[in-house]
Amino acid sequence: MPTADSLAQFAGLLAHRSRAVMYLALLEGRAWAAGELAQHAGVARSTASAHLTVLVAAGLLSEQRQGRHRYLRLAGNQRAQLVEDLAAVVAVPDQPSSLRAARASRQLTVARTCYDHLASALGVALFDALVDRALVAVRDGLVLTPAGRTWFVHLAGPDVLHQTPRPPLRTCLDWTEHRNHLGGDLGSALCTQPLQRGWLTRTRQHRAMTITPEGSRSLADLLDLDAHALTATPSR
Repeated sequence: MPTADSLAQFAGLLAHRSRAVMYLALLEGRAWAAGELAQHAGVARSTASAHLTVLVAAGLLSEQRQGRHRYLRLAGNQRAQLVEDLAAVVAVPDQPSSLRAARASRQLTVARTCYDHLASALGVALFDALVDRALVAVRDGLVLTPAGRTWFVHLAGPDVLHQTPRPPLRTCLDWTEHRNHLGGDLGSALCTQPLQRGWLTRTRQHRAMTITPEGSRSLADLLDLDAHALTATPSR
């Protein structure tokens, strides 16, 4: 059983704003150089290094050194999921202060990554489509149907069904849509395959994605959707 002290200690790790900023940046899924994280958080490199050392020691981050450079990434999808779930509960949308900020905010609400799976309007639309077409069942827990197994093998090959310590399916509450998108191994495949095929591209905006015209058509064909529904701007 967790103790109050251990819970308070863990919560304190992300209670510092600079640590929270850097940790949220790493939800992108890639490794960041310590200097990049310092610049992103708006703090001195020495300050960022001290914060990152604390997070590594606590097991929230893993690090790799290459020469003089230090690279950080999240220490596993469970930690990423925990923070993403917390953000969905407590996040308050930023009020854009410029046209550029408003455009960046819009990009995040249309399509973004949630660690290694798709989120925002696109992620929610794809999850809804999987459920509506009985590829994923949700009535008695999250279950991949026989038709869903065939669909994912068609998308990513038979290795996509190999068991790993990670759940193959799990719901993830989206902090912009306030509805579920798909996580787990299959949620990761639903992000990785479109990226590899050029259906999605990363933008300069942190974690934001753009669906290409080919991607819109291909995903719509795969899920029998109106292509416009995948690229429509969310109303909220």
